[in-house]
Amino acid sequence: MKPRSGIIQLKTFRVQEKRRRLAQIEAMIADFQRMAEDLDKEIAAEEKRSGIADVNHFAYPTYARAAAQRRDNLLQSADDLKNQLADAMADLDEALSELRKAEALDDREGVRERPAAVLRTVSA
Repeated sequence: MKPRSGIIQLKTFRVQEKRRRLAQIEAMIADFQRMAEDLDKEIAAEEKRSGIADVNHFAYPTYARAAAQRRDNLLQSADDLKNQLADAMADLDEALSELRKAEALDDREGVRERPAAVLRTVSA
């Protein structure tokens, strides 16, 4: 095993780690958005049941008000995660770039080593 292959394995592991993190963030965003949509449906159902859709009305359903607050919090969290997603994408791009550089260096060294190995077998 060449010394460079350890570096390539490390870089490959980092790329895989960054991809996992990216997938986790995307899954969390999707979950938050799905939960917010479910809360929207519950709010609409509660407003329909009570017959009051004006949030400023004194008799607006407490459950609908609380569900709207939870929905807003979920959407805010999803927006925050989108910022983290952009950072994670940049990290992944950087890790991929480092992996490509290490692979290119390994390929260049492999090309240099091959002629020397051929010369050793010819002169033997």
